[in-house]
Amino acid sequence: MIRLEDRQRQVEAIDAAREALARLALACRLTGIDERTFQRWKAGEGLQRDDERPWAERLTAAHALSEDERTQILSVANEPRYAGLPPARIVPALADEGRYIASESSFYRVLREHRPLHHRGRAQAPSAAPRSPAPHIATGPRQVWCWDMTYLPAQVIDQGFYFYLILDLYSRKIVGFTVEVKGEAHHATHLVKRTALAEGIHCLNTKPVLLGDNGSTLKATTVLAMLHWLGVKPSDSRPRVSDDNAYAEAPRPQI
Repeated sequence: MIRLEDRQRQVEAIDAAREALARLALACRLTGIDERTFQRWKAGEGLQRDDERPWAERLTAAHALSEDERTQILSVANEPRYAGLPPARIVPALADEGRYIASESSFYRVLREHRPLHHRGRAQAPSAAPRSPAPHIATGPRQVWCWDMTYLPAQVIDQGFYFYLILDLYSRKIVGFTVEVKGEAHHATHLVKRTALAEGIHCLNTKPVLLGDNGSTLKATTVLAMLHWLGVKPSDSRPRVSDDNAYAEAPRPQI
């Protein structure tokens, strides 16, 4: 909407441009209005009366919700039996009882205006879990271990081996490894158990942390159960340590 003073100023500028033999369309384009808008202002009362649309009386639609109906919607939606249900289930439930207050969209609109639609019911609101695991600092041996499993192709087609490796992050010592024909969880379980016994983990007051990727073999239930029995804490995600950000990948020895 353009104020009356701005209209009069634009029309005066356009008339001055036309007296200087300028084209009406170009003059209107420079002032930011359409040629038909200029003609409508000149023909009607556009230069004598201001725009009355902001003060116009707008009639309420006949099917609009009344304040009593809005209050009834909020009262029903907050009842104990409907408190945990969305409007998509409240309206059919009321219809089964022979009651009709408003449509489903009206329920959503009223609840959205009064803001009880974000979280309803007895369940707790969802919370974002931390995306990055806590860093681990290795200041000595047998504190942080890394392990990985790598597939080793053989000379025979469609045949290979699986190389399991456990590496001490601080000393870079290979504390355990094995080569198997299949990549199965029980091989990883036996390797962890054998390595823990060889390194004397049972005598330590603080057990090491085992960092690894999210492979299904290294995250199997039997492997996690063995780590829990040994007291070794598995990592929640890909390794991230404060003194070494490199990921310990199992090398590929020549078979």
